[in-house]
Amino acid sequence: TDAGGEHGAPVRRTAVAECADLLADLVAGGVRTVAFVRSRRGAELVALLAQERLAAVDPALPPRVAAYRGGYLPEERRALERALHSGELLGLASTTALELGVDVSGLDAVLIAGYPGTRASLWQQAGRAGRSGQEALAVLIGRDDPLDTYLVHHPEALFRQPVESTVMDPDNPHVLAPHLCAAAAELPLTEADLELFGPSAAGLVGQLERRGLLRRRASGWFWTRRERAVDRIDIRGGGGRPVQVVEAGTGRLLGTVEEAAAHTTVHDGAVHLHQGQTYLVRHLDLEDSVALVEQADPPYTTTARDTTAISVLETTEEVPWGEARLCFGSVEVTNRVVSYLRRRPITGEVLGETPLDMPPRTLRTRAVWWTVTDGQLEEARVRPEELPGAAHAAEHASIGMLPLFATCDRWDIGGVSVPLHPDTGRPTVFVHDGHPGGAGFAERAFRTAGAWLRATREAISSCECESGCPSCIQSPKCGNGNEPLDKAAAVRLLDVLLSGAPTPAP
Repeated sequence: TDAGGEHGAPVRRTAVAECADLLADLVAGGVRTVAFVRSRRGAELVALLAQERLAAVDPALPPRVAAYRGGYLPEERRALERALHSGELLGLASTTALELGVDVSGLDAVLIAGYPGTRASLWQQAGRAGRSGQEALAVLIGRDDPLDTYLVHHPEALFRQPVESTVMDPDNPHVLAPHLCAAAAELPLTEADLELFGPSAAGLVGQLERRGLLRRRASGWFWTRRERAVDRIDIRGGGGRPVQVVEAGTGRLLGTVEEAAAHTTVHDGAVHLHQGQTYLVRHLDLEDSVALVEQADPPYTTTARDTTAISVLETTEEVPWGEARLCFGSVEVTNRVVSYLRRRPITGEVLGETPLDMPPRTLRTRAVWWTVTDGQLEEARVRPEELPGAAHAAEHASIGMLPLFATCDRWDIGGVSVPLHPDTGRPTVFVHDGHPGGAGFAERAFRTAGAWLRATREAISSCECESGCPSCIQSPKCGNGNEPLDKAAAVRLLDVLLSGAPTPAP
């Protein structure tokens, strides 16, 4: 596009805009289509833009397109599912809420707005069309980020590779505890059952009993609460008390947002989309878990920005890469949302930035990190003034590329880069899990570090931009306004780092 991104970086037309155009074209042709979009806001925006385009073609078509996502009230979601089954709806813009556990049949086409993070999800989404043996269409629309750009230029990474192994940490109490509760709600948990849940289950059941969530009787442990245990579990996330989104003028409950996402999605001033209606968040009350919204029609969308600090709690494993070190272990991450960007919906052009004053959030999790020495910086010809930008660019690109090697989304992970970290005494780049206790992504990064960082280096060096863009080293999450970033120095730094990487076993 002719629009400019941050610091004048070139930007492509957004995948959301491309997806909306394709969805409108397919619906106008009578093709039953589901468009999978990475975020809730993106799904709402695709549906809204498609409706606007269809209104110019046939006034009867816009009502036949809708959005579908988590956070809707159950009755809203069931009504949408019935409308899709009956053919009343021709087009649906959905998050992965429709990928898992919802029976969808009779679709003619699937649009995928951005690589969903794993090959398993890609084929799951593409397979939603043509299930009765008929021909079908599946379209992957690349986004303006390092991973999608890499896959567009290396399609063999999708079509010649098997579905990846699932990455998880089954002993993580934040993962295991709610599933023990759900199991106990169905049938009493016995000593023999606990062996099926791994070595951590026995100790964790005792903790749940002391918290009053489980009670032990002769036949085993029982769920004690009136509400269903399964309702307390988010099979895709880390749980927590959901934030209710309430219309300020009427008190009407519009839906919910996961507690972990509230800081970045329903902060004061955020644009919130719900069933084709646009709202502005007037106030987020974190204590009462309520976001008050008012209907509005702003000419922009919003994207939150945050800053992150990290401290090393324990180094579990360390591998020498020549003079460099590759490490894996436990860390404490302190995160704070500091501002939000206002962007044009179609082009992604940045219109402005508004500061926010949000409380910090602390997370104990797992991370992979690498360090380099002063001698390696000299070898890479990275001057002291270039180091912050080189490390920062390498961090951004490595986060963007990790979903190719671990079953994660770039929003499931985070990173920090510092010219001199107090816990390592060296220039250090961290990539950490975004879930309490870790989700296995950082460990997977540690195990595949050679291939992961080589792909990162190639993604940066092969990008045609001059000094950095969203397709290589700029990040939509960056709380520092994507400054400083040094594309050329990042490539030289990664070259020196990778020169010391262990040779893979034959």
